[in-house]
Amino acid sequence: MSGHSKWSTIKHAKGIADAKRGQLFTKFIKEISIAAKMGGGDPNANPRLRTAILKARAASMPKDNIERAIKKGTGETGAASYEELVYEGYAPGGVAVLVEVLTDNKNRAAANVRNFFTKNGGNLGTTGSVSRMFDRKGVIEYDAEKVSEDEVMEIALEAGAEDIVNEDGVVTVTTDPSSFDAVLEALQAKNFESLSAGINMVPQAYVSVDAETAKKVQKLVDKLEEDEDVQNVYTTAEYPEDFDPEA
Repeated sequence: MSGHSKWSTIKHAKGIADAKRGQLFTKFIKEISIAAKMGGGDPNANPRLRTAILKARAASMPKDNIERAIKKGTGETGAASYEELVYEGYAPGGVAVLVEVLTDNKNRAAANVRNFFTKNGGNLGTTGSVSRMFDRKGVIEYDAEKVSEDEVMEIALEAGAEDIVNEDGVVTVTTDPSSFDAVLEALQAKNFESLSAGINMVPQAYVSVDAETAKKVQKLVDKLEEDEDVQNVYTTAEYPEDFDPEA
């Protein structure tokens, strides 16, 4: 896992500001709604919805919010109409960037994403230009101070996890996408509180960047993540160990 990933997780772990938490919940609501719209409101019969709910629960999203999002998706409280898009490009330093979007306005989303890249020293690429550099994996992260690595490892491997790594104060469990639900549910059953959980795009290789470039990359990532249409941002950046975006 990358320095960038770890830094983002630690930032996330040390207490998300209310605005950030609200932003995160908005993204989960859209994800749950589109899953319910596409496959119905029963998580037992809809794997995508089941995964979206597990991710939301892992971030402590209230049950009422989850239920409202399902109803929105199934049309009980006004149908949700979102389109899924993926944008690919490069940040400063030759860092590959993959942006997953869920939007009700394709033109707005495209214009905003392009604008963020242009204004922050990056450039958009063509479809397939960077996606080949990533693998889809289930990723569950824990604060190493709050969980027992041995316990997490025992439960996760038994449930079908591929790998467990303890690095920079974060225990990261990696799974095949098909095993993600089973592994996360097994860990949640033990009341382990995750920092984040999701099926992510994990780089096959990382690009090491210096502190100055890392700042530029993080600025682009932050701008993208703040946009209401952007669901997820993945990069191949590996930041310096002592990287501080505020410095």
